[in-house]
Amino acid sequence: MTSDTKPADPALGLTDAEVAERVAAGRTNRYTPDSSRSAWHIVRANVFTLFNGIVFACFFVLFLVGRWQDALFGFAAFANSIIGCVQEFRAKAALDRLALLNASLARVRRDGAEREITPDDVVVDDVLVLRAGDQVPADAVVLESRALQIDESMLTGESDAVDKHEGDEALSGSIVVAGEGTARVTKVGADSYANRFAGEAKRFSLVSSELRSSVNRVLKWVGWVIGPVGLLVFNAQIMVAGGYSAAFESGGWVQAVVNTIAALTAMIPLGLVLMTSIAFAVGAAKLASKQVLVNELPAVEGLARVDVVCLDKTGTLTVGDIAFDQAHSMSSEPARAAAEDASRVLGWYAVASDANATARALRTDYADPHLTAERDIPFSSARKWSAVSFREVPGTWVMGAPEMIFGDAATSPETELGRAATELSASGRRTLVLARSDEALSETDAAAERLPSNPAPIVVLTFRETVRPDAAQTLAYFERQGVGIRVISGDNPRTVAAIAREVGLDVVGGFDARELPDDDAALADVLERETVFGRVTPEQKKRMVTALQSRGHVVAMTGDGVNDALAIKTADIGIAMNSGSAATKAVARLVLLDGQFSHLPDVVAEGRQAIANIERVSMLFLNKTVYATALAIIFGVLVLEFPFLPRQLSITDGLTIGIPAFFLALMPNAQRYLPGFLRRSLIFAIPSGLVIALGLTWYTYVAKGLGVTEEQLRTGATIILAIVGIWVLAVLSRPLNRYKVLIIGAMFVALVGVFTIPLATTFFELVDPGQELSTALVGIVIVMIGAIEVVRLVHRRLTSSLTEAPAVDTPLRSRGALAVTTLVAVLAYGGAALAVLLGVLVVLSRYDAVDDTEVRTISLVGAGLVLLGLLVLSAAAGLRRGSGFSRLLVTVWFALLLALNTLILVGSDAWDWVAAVSALVAGAVIALLWTPPAARMFGRIRDSSLGTAGP
Repeated sequence: MTSDTKPADPALGLTDAEVAERVAAGRTNRYTPDSSRSAWHIVRANVFTLFNGIVFACFFVLFLVGRWQDALFGFAAFANSIIGCVQEFRAKAALDRLALLNASLARVRRDGAEREITPDDVVVDDVLVLRAGDQVPADAVVLESRALQIDESMLTGESDAVDKHEGDEALSGSIVVAGEGTARVTKVGADSYANRFAGEAKRFSLVSSELRSSVNRVLKWVGWVIGPVGLLVFNAQIMVAGGYSAAFESGGWVQAVVNTIAALTAMIPLGLVLMTSIAFAVGAAKLASKQVLVNELPAVEGLARVDVVCLDKTGTLTVGDIAFDQAHSMSSEPARAAAEDASRVLGWYAVASDANATARALRTDYADPHLTAERDIPFSSARKWSAVSFREVPGTWVMGAPEMIFGDAATSPETELGRAATELSASGRRTLVLARSDEALSETDAAAERLPSNPAPIVVLTFRETVRPDAAQTLAYFERQGVGIRVISGDNPRTVAAIAREVGLDVVGGFDARELPDDDAALADVLERETVFGRVTPEQKKRMVTALQSRGHVVAMTGDGVNDALAIKTADIGIAMNSGSAATKAVARLVLLDGQFSHLPDVVAEGRQAIANIERVSMLFLNKTVYATALAIIFGVLVLEFPFLPRQLSITDGLTIGIPAFFLALMPNAQRYLPGFLRRSLIFAIPSGLVIALGLTWYTYVAKGLGVTEEQLRTGATIILAIVGIWVLAVLSRPLNRYKVLIIGAMFVALVGVFTIPLATTFFELVDPGQELSTALVGIVIVMIGAIEVVRLVHRRLTSSLTEAPAVDTPLRSRGALAVTTLVAVLAYGGAALAVLLGVLVVLSRYDAVDDTEVRTISLVGAGLVLLGLLVLSAAAGLRRGSGFSRLLVTVWFALLLALNTLILVGSDAWDWVAAVSALVAGAVIALLWTPPAARMFGRIRDSSLGTAGP
């Protein structure tokens, strides 16, 4: 709302009746900023999606046809929606709590008296009474000014306070730093400058996320094919049931629907969306404990991808305060004689009631001298000096910018002042001079604001902005990570460059933004070349971010003022200081609540962990999507009955993908970000998924040839998918650490339990597949596992240059050490394969058992041997990479072999050469692993357990 009525008398202000009239007309300062996303938008984005619709529809269809046991998959979709909504509602609540203005009360004149009211209750034409420390609550025009100075740095980026005179504009959100005055409100609410600025900046836009965009791309691809594939599968299942007429007459259509739902739900990588949400949510929670507020979950990933960070100087590199640096006394006779008086005068300037930020900085070194000022000329940013005369101290004292008091002499190398001021200014420090004139300050001089005659320089004062103590180390961290730095400020380029040098940047001078080209391409060239920029306007900051993005950079922007808001919103990742403007915090993706720059490396670490771990688990989910889609198409074209019930797929999904993926997604991982996450994942997922689909098709034809029942066929298919799924999990978890071993082992034990516990076998409709089918599926599984190992080998070769992790702190690996570890790895591979084969043979021998107890015992022993072989095989893959934990696992395996063969030799009546050779080989392997030269190439077990050995 703006003013279009007759102004009130400044001495009286508005009457209560006039205020009531304006309130009734809605012309108040009340302003409710839009939240970044509405509640309905959040619910719609997380619940009402295409695939949630498909999953929930399938979920309810199964209930309607009485097959609730097959509806377990629906809970993953529910969990994903709930987590997404909860996290975004938390972020929304945090945004809504951030108010643009943090002034608690506004001071107005009404009915001739001063009143304190909330900023929301200010109305158009109110007369504001402004004093030092006040925040201007609404746009206003100055009516009276008594040395009134206002800091508009939050709005314009200019750190120097601005003198305000009658008729000047006072912008909402600015701070009164000196003097006092009155102003008439002209614009309120959404029309005020600060709210208009914030309103434009807060138009919601999603943060760029490679993880989210890649997952969405996969969902789009699946969305294109799921309809046609669903119809193809349903038609095939109806044909298997005898045709449409027979199926609907006999009720066989129900099984056809169940089989189709099993195929469709397996195609949707809902768990990948869930794992991504969980990884972001946990990362956000961990950062919150470190005083970093994440306003949007994918921002956890964002900073790990950033390659250019744009920093605002005031309030970002510095704490926003002016600090007194040093007093440099002149050597002249007048200066030496007045040195003691000069200290008392500086103390007076420090404690004066209208002292600005620069004068207040003197309080650290100068105490209150209790002087009485007879006459003074207040400081003005226009003339840049002030003057005062005292009863207790003779003469007139002048403090201000050297060149404004002494003219050319302040920069001349021929004068002591000129040499000192030039040298000190070259360092970028703010320089003032305290001078003394023998003449007393007269009434006429004070009224005319005339500089006293013949001043003599007494002392040169230098000030510097307080640099954040953590700024230098954080910038050094980004430099080591190859991240470019651009310092952008509204201050003088020379001052900005000096601050940049103080925090460790190698710069000579700053670029004056007033000389920036209008052409965007030329602007991008300048930004590629220069590091420090001064006199930058808010609009230029936004253009600079856009120009950097046009050159392919992922840009982060930090700041604290309203003038930074548009640039922060435009950047890929906006970072705000909590001490700054709430408008800026509202559009920022990340807010440093305690203003500590040192948290940014923590943010990078969380982002890297999210990206690297989601890449790992994405291969699990995409592998499932590929084999489910291929299986659906193959079985639809060949008109074969789908070999799974939805509940049976829930076993493999949960125990070989979903549950282990949850833990893998949250494990520490310091691998540096590299683009191309989806391409690398698909290089493994597509061929491995096709291997599984073709293997299951092969198995189905073999099972049909053996004439087994539908229950036996489904059980055998579930066993194959479970074993191969565990193998894929182990392959993608290499190199193993103690946590991964625990995860894989627990999932394997759970699978064994599902296939052996009567209650579970009944619920999941699992039966004994029979000896012939068991023997056949063992052969098929061996072929599939071999093919997956080949796929993983090719995948690692193709992506080795992109997925190599940062080197751990391990010694250099000699040729001899590599040869030894290669030999040991080959022996470990062979031993692991024998253990797996022995386990399989033990499991197959269950058909010779005489009762159920013996069957279960034999099955558990065989499964245990298979698990041991699986772990040793995975551990062997980490030997050549120097994994300390892999060495430990292989050592345990060969120690067991040594103990077993020793017992055979001791307990045997005759000499057993096989046992003797096996024991000798096992002992030799252990010795080779733990003695030089091989021993020197292994990292510490603790390092391996923290996931630093490799991807």
